[in-house]
Amino acid sequence: MSAKKDLSIGALGKLTGTKVETIRFYEQIAILPEPARTAGNYRVYGHDHVRRLTFVRRMRDLGFPLEAVRAMLDLADQPDRPCGEVDALVLDQLHEVERKIADLERLRDELSRLATQCRTGGRMADCRIIESLSPHGEDGRCCSSTRSG
Repeated sequence: MSAKKDLSIGALGKLTGTKVETIRFYEQIAILPEPARTAGNYRVYGHDHVRRLTFVRRMRDLGFPLEAVRAMLDLADQPDRPCGEVDALVLDQLHEVERKIADLERLRDELSRLATQCRTGGRMADCRIIESLSPHGEDGRCCSSTRSG
């Protein structure tokens, strides 16, 4: 970080890779403390804002929801507390990521199954993908033996 202490909201945004609207939102929900204001009522940010916003951005990049960000910030503001709660928040997020990966793997498998049903060059009336997605199929799969012609 440069030696400059006071930053505008735009400079803070550029420095941390955060949109100005997001910075204002974080202030509104008290994730980021409101900055001091100049005589002209412009926001003025300091080093602590840069550190906190960088921390928030990193947590959001790791997929943490805002409630977990708030909890982690509260814990970080109490340096003498044991870090077990931090560990629990990270493990909760890890489990959520693993759940999402499992969901994506199921989605990939279903899409692969659909893709193998395609007969290139056929007509829409004979499209097995459309048929398997249609609500009339009992098990969601295409069964060409039940079709006539």
